[in-house]
Amino acid sequence: MRKLIFDIETKNSFQEVGSNNPADLDISVVCVYDYKSDQYNSYLEKDFKNLWPIIEKADMLIGYNSEHFDTPLLNKYYPGDLTKIKNLDILKEIKSSLGRRIKLDTIAEATLGKKKTGHGLEAITWWKNGEVDKIIKYCLEDVKITKEVYEYALKNGLLKYKDGNELKEIKLDVSHWEEEIASSITHTLPF
Repeated sequence: MRKLIFDIETKNSFQEVGSNNPADLDISVVCVYDYKSDQYNSYLEKDFKNLWPIIEKADMLIGYNSEHFDTPLLNKYYPGDLTKIKNLDILKEIKSSLGRRIKLDTIAEATLGKKKTGHGLEAITWWKNGEVDKIIKYCLEDVKITKEVYEYALKNGLLKYKDGNELKEIKLDVSHWEEEIASSITHTLPF
């Protein structure tokens, strides 16, 4: 099974576009970890032609809040339909078990003992200031944290978070996470 972990940063915010629809935003960078090549890569919009062949060969896309945010936004640029590829949204799995959403930073700190290096609104400011290298570094770090969170959950069947000073566990049913499903994706690109 070819798995990709991905994260997206944007050039603008919901407030700036006057909408809560992720597809109304513009992508500054997409960062990906490919289990097959064991490599992290970043793609600016001008590089998407190099990203599509990797996505087309994926059996599963893995992200954090990806079903609600990253996939609809990336789908705006993709000439096919990313919803036809299996998508594991770790945040959706957490909400299904716990009944509420928890920030990636909160999960990472309690589960892995590390914090994110920034937040998405900073990435928008960096874009406006032309600091693309900062955005890429931040986005790649988010992909690395998401990968570690995914692997921890897969191995242990749980993730952790702090509620006040109390460390709590979120039990997750990971039995279906790596099940292969027949993909009905129609490859729209020439490979």
